[in-house]
Amino acid sequence: MLLNPAERDPAARSRLIGALATLVILWPLFQAAEVKPGVLFDPSNLKVIGNFLAGFLPPETGGEFMGYLAKATLETLAIATAGMALAFLIAVPMGYLATGAGREKATLNPVTRSLLTILRGIPELVWALVFVRVFGLGPAAGVLALGLTYGGMLAKVYAEILESVDAAPARALRHNGAGRPLAILYGLIPQASKELASYTVYRWECAIRASVVMGFVGAGGLGQLMDQAMKMLNGGEAATILLAFMVLVFAADGFSGWRWSSASSPASIIWK
Repeated sequence: MLLNPAERDPAARSRLIGALATLVILWPLFQAAEVKPGVLFDPSNLKVIGNFLAGFLPPETGGEFMGYLAKATLETLAIATAGMALAFLIAVPMGYLATGAGREKATLNPVTRSLLTILRGIPELVWALVFVRVFGLGPAAGVLALGLTYGGMLAKVYAEILESVDAAPARALRHNGAGRPLAILYGLIPQASKELASYTVYRWECAIRASVVMGFVGAGGLGQLMDQAMKMLNGGEAATILLAFMVLVFAADGFSGWRWSSASSPASIIWK
């Protein structure tokens, strides 16, 4: 049935061209990455995958191992939290220097911005490899790796959030003689507190996951315990570690949700 010209989508042609262009671009990229989903459904591969997954059952519940698991879980949580604390200490002054918010002329600091690009451009896993060589195996390498990478990320986003809110209160404070730190503290942060706190909590959840990955290079926590279990081909222990990790992530997500529901106002989130 032919559509009335008035009922036709005027953007249909551009959307079709965009979809075709996307396929043309993505197809060679998938080929270069050797993405072949059909290989997963090959009967011989399905048998190998089934045998591999069967090795994870039943999960290990021995008392001695559960003690190691509890210690590694607390270590992972400590690495993520300490790493975020260090990242916050880096992000606050760096974000202040990087942003143009609160200045008479909204000029950016290119030197600070370049330093932040370097910090967040190097993955935390690479920093962990470096610090493991310097400090040896253990959680110290993970804390420093998270602090540097996430410090750069937090500072960049903090600066952009402060630049996105209404600058009129900060300008009024500046015109009445207040310094730039006070103008930001009382003119911008009350408006941006919800976004600042939300992103910080989100990064803390990401830090928990990242701390597990860094454990595979010797930075301690659940990742290091998982690495040992996989090297020993102990699927039961690996399954229990994965379950513990999922519980930890769900607990962090639940805590952040409860924190928002219990906050009476955006300002209370950051100052409470």
